[in-house]
Amino acid sequence: MVDDEAAAWREQHRHAVEVRAEAERLRRAAETGQARELVAEFVREAQRRGLPVRPLTAVAPTGARYRTGLTGWYVDVNLTRAVTTDGEFYLLTVPTSLRARLTGVTIEPREPKLIVGEGGRDGESMPLRQLLDRRLDAGPHW
Repeated sequence: MVDDEAAAWREQHRHAVEVRAEAERLRRAAETGQARELVAEFVREAQRRGLPVRPLTAVAPTGARYRTGLTGWYVDVNLTRAVTTDGEFYLLTVPTSLRARLTGVTIEPREPKLIVGEGGRDGESMPLRQLLDRRLDAGPHW
């Protein structure tokens, strides 16, 4: 009888964990969809305003910058986050690499979040909309 109760409790617990995990997955998917729409709006508005695009480079901890082959707009003053003309969001930080100095780096787009830098040091997080609006408001002289 005790074994049956323990097995039933384990099954209920497993089910509760699965339900919470699915709810979290759905919440994140909804957030990503909202963030992707903000990025798409940014691209449309940047193009409408004629903000110049530029080749994007990635930065290593040493401060070295590497070619990426990407073109778009930096959206933070540290030049570590960017949006490309095709509406992808990138975090442009990479490890130091001698090879990258010669060949450049390949960076995969990131799923944007509604709060950029969430979980980072104090003062380093910001709503995505505010980050993108700041970039638009800065105009061509970023």
